[in-house]
Amino acid sequence: VQLVESGGGLVQPGGSLRLSCAASGFTFSNYYMSWLRQAPGKGLEWVSDIDGDGTAAYYASDVQGRFTISRDNAKNTVHLQMNSLMPEDKAIYYCARGNPPRTYITGGALKLTDFESWDQGTQVTVSS
Repeated sequence: VQLVESGGGLVQPGGSLRLSCAASGFTFSNYYMSWLRQAPGKGLEWVSDIDGDGTAAYYASDVQGRFTISRDNAKNTVHLQMNSLMPEDKAIYYCARGNPPRTYITGGALKLTDFESWDQGTQVTVSS
């Protein structure tokens, strides 16, 4: 299993970035895919996930309406379109296979090892 992410960088507040994650080594359409992030000095946070055929997507409340997750199963790729970026969106963003465990949904901490696989992460910085 390999996940390779691209698209991070520096953007001004109010700007947009699109993250992409190319997957290989497994049947991509069989799996939920998630985007996670870790801001400086904070714990890992779930951002969004999408089901295998792309018909159901879910978002954390602080990105709802600004971020859009999508996937292209023909290209084994999942994307995160981030609009109206704010300084508090600054974080390392990770692409991961799977979706958050029930322990996180009920208030527990999140770890990369809660997911079946994950990528190396990419830095997103929002600053003027």
